[in-house]
Amino acid sequence: MSDRITEKLSILADAAKYDVSCASSGSNRKNNNKGLGNASNGICHAYTEDGRCVSLLKILLTNHCIFDCAYCVSRKSNDVKRAAFTIQEVVDLTINFYRRNYIEGLFLSSGIFKNADYTMERLVAVAKKLRTEHQFNGYIHLKTIPGASDELVKEAGLWADRLSINVEMPTEKSLALLAPDKNRADMLKPMQFLKDAIIQNKEEKKLFASTPMFAPAGQSTQMVIGATPETDLEILYLANGFYKKFNMRRVYYSGYVPISNDNRLPAIGTPVPMIRENRLYQADWLMRFYDFKVHEIVNRENPLLDTDIDPKLSWALRNLQLFPVDINKAGYEVIIRIPGIGIQSAQKICAARKFSRLNSTHLQKLGIAYNRAKYFISSDTDFEKKDWQPNQIKSFILKEGNSKYEPNFSPQLKLF
Repeated sequence: MSDRITEKLSILADAAKYDVSCASSGSNRKNNNKGLGNASNGICHAYTEDGRCVSLLKILLTNHCIFDCAYCVSRKSNDVKRAAFTIQEVVDLTINFYRRNYIEGLFLSSGIFKNADYTMERLVAVAKKLRTEHQFNGYIHLKTIPGASDELVKEAGLWADRLSINVEMPTEKSLALLAPDKNRADMLKPMQFLKDAIIQNKEEKKLFASTPMFAPAGQSTQMVIGATPETDLEILYLANGFYKKFNMRRVYYSGYVPISNDNRLPAIGTPVPMIRENRLYQADWLMRFYDFKVHEIVNRENPLLDTDIDPKLSWALRNLQLFPVDINKAGYEVIIRIPGIGIQSAQKICAARKFSRLNSTHLQKLGIAYNRAKYFISSDTDFEKKDWQPNQIKSFILKEGNSKYEPNFSPQLKLF
């Protein structure tokens, strides 16, 4: 690799690290005709402690940008070294890194060169070259540039596994404050277009097997949190709306990292605590897989997530009248709401109790976080209900080592 390419890679990979929406699970692109790579269901990637995805080539096409978003390191007024890849350079890097087993796919975003279409054309060209000239079947995630034409967005969906349009800020007011050049409508319009196109593609594939895939891993979005004063209640209502309205595959939460002394932003040296990101991902997981409603997790009286304990435990402590739950009689939908019991554990419990009544020994063998769950369940004589108050239970769990039951700080976390 030449020194020039190495320097570009250093600059543009570093600039890309602020975008956390690079998970690639969900695609089922198959390797045909002896091509390169194979993105399949269940493919997963490791995340480093600072949130970088280590198995995708994650870069910007350029960090030149015509916009001046206050929270973005690539904004036009920022005094940083600029660089830009050619289309062919990105293609060559991807193929060479894949052949060396460094990566399994590509995550490609970009600053805005001249306008949305000019930039989007180049992103699409990279994906098209990889697919058609190199028969690359690995995972490709492209950022959709807000304001790009429907034609370009549609073509991008033919070559990429996942497309994402960052909503940037949780509210229009915050977007107008920190990114006055951007328009929320330019972000929402392609989201609706992608939703409709994905649904149409699925219907066409039912009729014609030869129908080409279109964004098989769906679409995602990301918002910056902590740069403006929105509460977790506002953030989660927005995320829930994206899931329902646009069939979003994932919503990512990126804690703001102070990069400039701008009086509109938090001061240098006061980054958003990583625990807030973690709690938002846990709450997001509850909404998507545990059928929790936003108002159950946060509400007007409690608009912020508890940083000491996870949101599922927080909900249980606020609703002790629903506990204890008889583990041998309760339905699956009730069991998965018990702190310390996840989806797989709940399934095992429902299967095991068909053969015998379960007690604490059985539950511990099934792998639940018993030291947490024991305050919320009842069954046989070894489950003794005590008249504990919420603060007492919280204190007991924290003393027993709350961190033992916490998932890693990662967009890919699982929640008990």
